[in-house]
Amino acid sequence: MIRNPINAAARVSPQLSALIESRVNNSAAEQPITLAQVRTFMTDLLPGPFNEAERMHHFDIADSVMDELDALIEEYGRDALAVDFSQTCASEALSRVIEAVVNDENRQNPPTLVAVWEAMTTGLLTRLVGQGVLDDDEDDSLLAEIEALIERYGANEMAEGFLRYE
Repeated sequence: MIRNPINAAARVSPQLSALIESRVNNSAAEQPITLAQVRTFMTDLLPGPFNEAERMHHFDIADSVMDELDALIEEYGRDALAVDFSQTCASEALSRVIEAVVNDENRQNPPTLVAVWEAMTTGLLTRLVGQGVLDDDEDDSLLAEIEALIERYGANEMAEGFLRYE
């Protein structure tokens, strides 16, 4: 299966992204989940025939998500890895770390995920804990989180794209 070189997840609705993420995270499959498998799962969720009024009232969101999924399958193929189409945001704590790196006045270029990891492993976490921005016990989980993002998206992915705005 071929990984998609572009960030297709940026074009996916939050509803479809959540559905994909749930299938990827809850699957006991030995092989990675594809868009076709997500579609099959979604089709199995939809109930039998309803009259048109009931269908429009209850399933307009499901239909629009199905249309969106069909468009992705048409563009990327049935065997495209579903994980490439789920949006990922950093946790609130990691977002604070990314913001600290982004706002670093000494930085000349926008930070990549690996640049954030490097800052985290060379004292940024300790400094942010000292400033009260982070809790003492967050550093191990934050390193695991940034490493998972690097593994999934690559070291050179722009870190700002993972900020959680709430």
